[in-house]
Amino acid sequence: MLTTNQAARRLGVKPATVYAYVSRGLLTSQKVNRQSMFGVAEVEALAQRTGARGAVAAVTDRIRTRISLLENDRLYYRGRSVPELSSTKRFEDVAHWLWTSIDTVGMQFPEGQEIWMALPGSATLTDRIRVAVALASAGDPLRFDLDRAVSTAKAMIADVVESLPLLGKPQGTDIAERLWARLSPEPAQPDLLNAALILLADHDLAISTMAARVAASAHAHPYAVVSAGLGAMEGQKHGAATTIAHRFLAQAEGDPMGAVAEHLRSGHPIPGFGHRVYERRDPRADHLLALLRSHGDLVADKIIATQQQTFPNIDLALAQLGLMFKMPPDAGEAIFAIARIVGWIAHAMEEYLEPGLRFRTLGVYTGDRP
Repeated sequence: MLTTNQAARRLGVKPATVYAYVSRGLLTSQKVNRQSMFGVAEVEALAQRTGARGAVAAVTDRIRTRISLLENDRLYYRGRSVPELSSTKRFEDVAHWLWTSIDTVGMQFPEGQEIWMALPGSATLTDRIRVAVALASAGDPLRFDLDRAVSTAKAMIADVVESLPLLGKPQGTDIAERLWARLSPEPAQPDLLNAALILLADHDLAISTMAARVAASAHAHPYAVVSAGLGAMEGQKHGAATTIAHRFLAQAEGDPMGAVAEHLRSGHPIPGFGHRVYERRDPRADHLLALLRSHGDLVADKIIATQQQTFPNIDLALAQLGLMFKMPPDAGEAIFAIARIVGWIAHAMEEYLEPGLRFRTLGVYTGDRP
């Protein structure tokens, strides 16, 4: 609900005019603690009809996007099946498709520069990614040229990958090939990593993507947009889920039933299951787990067999990828972050074409009044 003054500011009129709207049947007033209050939706609808340009921009509750479609437990990028793309395309080409709607074959990203950073030994891979993005931004004098978003994104992703510590010997020039050497000491399986990157490149308006779009609505440059997304991803209820799932699978490797029983006894849900959007299956998890099964038996399958009322999600599949190839526990977060840079930039490019600052909402004040 809005107060009379808040409604007046949104409508760009005087408070007396708000009451005139009530008498004409254009608004409905409700008494709350002896004060006239107005429904946000009704005020917003009137503002849209009258073209009001109040002091506060419109509340945006529907964001039109042509990037991702989530429908019937399936995921599409610009109308194309994501599991199919992950089986037939390179990450670089899918990124370019999301950014431009142009289908390419053999798209190359630049080599990337190793960005020196002094971080404590406790720094995670995502800590390194955040710092790499900030330092790359500081070193790019053209970062405020929003028309360069695609070339900026390519260089940013290459720089981020190059800034992670090496665990093996890089082989090849594709992002998946470069990144594998920084996540696993095992013989390279770039096709698996390429598929994971594509599966994670975008996921409609996830909370980190919303943060990125809010930054983009202020016409923040691409590095700042990605930093906003990374900040939201760092939350316990978003990006950290795959690390939690990895630690659980590592614990369950020797005794799957015992690990499940311990979690159930403690009252904690089994990590890596269920989803807020999908109802019966996570198509990303199904596809990645199917690819992993060709490389051996999965600990995840033993856990899945104990869960009859839910389904595995992408966090569990990423955790299984990391466990199978001796990656650090937080490798899944790093894969997630690097892949999602693509989606954040795609959404930023959409947002740059919208009226700026369109996410400025009205707060409903509930504190003490003067």
